[in-house]
Amino acid sequence: MKIKIYLSIAVALLLSMSLQAQNSQSGDFYFTSGGEMIFSFAAIDNAGSDNGNILRWSPVFNFQNLANFDVSNNFGFFSGINIRNVGFIYDDYTDPETGNTVKKKFRNYTAGIPVGLKIGNLDKLFLFGGYEIEFPFNYKEKTFENEVKTDKFNVWFSKRVPAIYHTFLVGIQFPHGANLKFKYYLTNFHNKDFTKTLSNGTTVKPYEFLNANVFYISLAFDLFKNTESYSKSGENKDKERVY
Repeated sequence: MKIKIYLSIAVALLLSMSLQAQNSQSGDFYFTSGGEMIFSFAAIDNAGSDNGNILRWSPVFNFQNLANFDVSNNFGFFSGINIRNVGFIYDDYTDPETGNTVKKKFRNYTAGIPVGLKIGNLDKLFLFGGYEIEFPFNYKEKTFENEVKTDKFNVWFSKRVPAIYHTFLVGIQFPHGANLKFKYYLTNFHNKDFTKTLSNGTTVKPYEFLNANVFYISLAFDLFKNTESYSKSGENKDKERVY
């Protein structure tokens, strides 16, 4: 039910932006897209320990699709639908079944809906920021002992993670198209109440004491670049923003 409500709000925002653009002579409504190269960590507290976090690099598959509404040359809004590969690597995880310390690689594919603002010279250099809700739909977990992979699995719509992630983002768009963004996940990566039944029949909560909030820095290109053709005063003109 909550997912339907959030999706309805996002659709309403997109429709509102579209209607505003159609009714405004000065507004500029357009769509943009771009990839994203993610360098992620996690703020970890595992029963009081914060050791073992390792940089994770995920250049694929990250797709960003934005609907932009520029009120003026210095202020605008954006929303959209994004697909993102996000996670973290943890080198100090205690396996609840064996008691061994292992390395874990945790990953989610998520579908995200951002809502944000752009402020600055929208033709050159500007800042942007906002909120994004994400819905994880594919979870993967890998286990390594002494640098040897011992287990791997992935699950669609897994109960090991929450149904929704709440995040905030800030970034800067540079001239010539480069884009640098920081993002922080307010929601814990795992569902701490998830229960697993071990081979001996006992049950454990493998993530009960693992508090991990992912954050990352990402690099993108041409994400906010607007190239469109439009008709004005009876003449066809080409408009292209090149940063």
